[in-house]
Amino acid sequence: MTRNELERCRDWAIAKVTTGNEPPWSWYQHMKLREALDAILSGMDVTQPMEGLQESGLPRGNGPQPAAGASQRDSVQRHPKPVLIRLPM
Repeated sequence: MTRNELERCRDWAIAKVTTGNEPPWSWYQHMKLREALDAILSGMDVTQPMEGLQESGLPRGNGPQPAAGASQRDSVQRHPKPVLIRLPM
């Protein structure tokens, strides 16, 4: 969704809350929607778009990649075998 669409949804939720004609369960849901949209919109203000990453020359990705031919399953570290401890009865 675009920023404009998110702002329109937030304005709709605010209008529903301010009328006072909504049942309590609906009012609560509209408040949660408004708060979620506020958080998303404020997050959009502080993040840069993905296109900006390519232009800025910043590295992308989530860290080192597995070696060629290695499957993801092979690269997972195994848990050590559990140690059984006898507890007094």
